[in-house]
Order: sequence, then C-alpha cells, then structure tokens
Amino acid sequence: MADKRNSLTYRDAGVDIDAGNDLVQRIKPFVRSTARKGADGEIGGFGGLFDLKAAGFSDPILVAANDGVGTKVKIAIETGLHQTIGIDLVAMCVNDLVVQGAEPLLFLDYYATGHLDPAEGASIVEGIATGCRMAGCALLGGETAEMPGLYAKGDYDLAGFAVGAAERDTLLPKTQTLAAGDVILGLGSSGVHSNGYSLVRRIVERSGLTYGDPAPFEDGRSLGEALLEPTRIYVKPLLETIRAGAGIKALAHITGGGFTENIPRVLPDHLAAAIDLATIPVPKVFGWLARTGGIETLEMLRTFNCGVGMIVVTSEAEAGKAVEMLRDAGETVMTLGRLSPRDGEGVTFTGELSLR
Repeated sequence: MADKRNSLTYRDAGVDIDAGNDLVQRIKPFVRSTARKGADGEIGGFGGLFDLKAAGFSDPILVAANDGVGTKVKIAIETGLHQTIGIDLVAMCVNDLVVQGAEPLLFLDYYATGHLDPAEGASIVEGIATGCRMAGCALLGGETAEMPGLYAKGDYDLAGFAVGAAERDTLLPKTQTLAAGDVILGLGSSGVHSNGYSLVRRIVERSGLTYGDPAPFEDGRSLGEALLEPTRIYVKPLLETIRAGAGIKALAHITGGGFTENIPRVLPDHLAAAIDLATIPVPKVFGWLARTGGIETLEMLRTFNCGVGMIVVTSEAEAGKAVEMLRDAGETVMTLGRLSPRDGEGVTFTGELSLR
C-alpha cells in the first residue's frame, strides 16, 4: 500500500476535476438556451445526438467546418474580457457553412487552458451559446482540457467544430451558372473579425498604446474593447435570402487571405472578380491599422476584410432583389463590381481603398 504521506493526486499535478464539474454546472443553462429542432440542448453524454428528420430535411448533404479564433484570444486574455470571444469562435465556423448554402445545425467547442477558472470558462461558453443562437444551431457538446505545462497559467485556446446541412439541389456555389456580368455584392463587416491579429498585435506594440487606452479610431471604448468587437454572423439573413429565391449563385467568406485568396475559391477558372475599391465604406479601425503599421493597400487586402465580411454573387436581374432583402434583414450592402473573363489574377482592383 502506498504511503499516504507521499501520495499524489491529479490536483497536485495541476488538474482540478472539481473545477471542471463546477464549469459544467455553470454552462448548462447556456447550452439549454441553444436547443432547436433536432437537438434537445442538454449536455453530459459521451456524444451529442442530432435528428436530421426532426430538423425538416428530406435529402440533405452534410457540410462540416472547423476553425479557431487565432491570436485574438491573446487580447481577451490580456484585457480579461472573455464575454464575446465565443461569438467569434462560432462565427468563423458557421459563416463557412452558409457559403455553401448550408444551415448550421450543431456546434462543438474545444477549450484548452493551463489552469481552469470556472467563472472565466463560463463567460467564454456563454459567448459561444450566444453565437449559436445567432446562427440558429445547437451547442451540442464540447471538451474542456486543463493542461498545465503545455499552456501557461492564464492562457487558453479555442477551437470550434460546426456541422450544417443543405438540400442536395441548393448547394452553393452554383458554378455552372456563374457568368461574366454577374454582380458582386459585399456585406459590411463589424470590424477586424478574427483574422490578422498577429499583425494587429504587432501594430499595437508599435503604437505604444495599451489595450486599456482609449481607442484612437472609436469614441467611448478602450482599444482592447474595440479590437474585441466580435465577428458578424451572416447566417440567418443569407439563408432567408437564398430561400426566397433571390438568385444567389455564390458566397465567399472573407477570412484569412482577405479578398485575394477567398473570392477565387468560389469561381471557375475562367472567371475573375473585378472590384472597385472606392465602393467600400472602410471602417476607421482599418485606416488606423494601415497608417500605424505602414501597411500597403494590397497587403491590407490580402490580410484583412477591410470592411467586407461576405461576398455575394448574383445575376444582374436578381441583384436588386438580393440587395433589398439583405438590407431589410439588417445588413450593410454595397455593390462592389462584376465577374469578368479571367486573364491572370482571380481578383482585379480598380479605384482606391479609403484608408483615412
């Protein structure tokens, strides 16, 4: 029998099972708040269940996506503002689903930390639940991992996994229907969203500001609060517009890689996107980043969304209907340009990006 005076426990190694159980109890109401047809909104089993038939699908194709928040979590950690980082996590996954015409059905999260703080963890999961409600999907489960030695005390990381479904004949992009002359619309972003934060943090260091200082580009908020503005979730307005028959042929989520990398992903090889940069009402945060970091326009366009979080491609005949419906749903809509025959790059630019 081991000498109890020298006996080690899991807590001695830095992992607190009781704290984990405390977190589970704290987050149960948030999980329940995301219940929807097909999922009951309870957690605790070894796996989560989803009933596609109860959700109303007849011939569904499943669409899956996973993502993280990147180094934006460092700003949440340094400021102690954890309430909205979970919205970002959901947004980065479900916005990728809707570009294929899929309705997000369920979400799973992975929260890894060096030391589990139940109150902090509950704040993060509350944000995840908020994002799930905004997207209409169930928070079906997740995993919390306390790993001392791998993460420093106070550090954490997040990953998200989303599954959606679309009826077989509604999947996007409708590549065969895309043609030169199709109209390219842009949906306004809420700010930097969740890409490029390694560069953002370097620019903040160069500026000499702290995250607690007033934001130089926005009144009434600290720099940290402004930079933590969560990623916009476009799911419900886009699904409503698609289902109303507004002629949407393709969507592109402007994430890492900006305009230059993401738009060609949904176009056939013979077409390019011709975009007039002067049509974009650029949020002031991007002007501040560009000026403070000395960033060239093309670098801005391949790193950040610059005010456009989602691209919508529709026929000229249907463009007006799509614009009206998306604006009625609360989106800021801009006409950016048209598809054109491709002769070189997948995206070409005219006009000047207003980085004041």
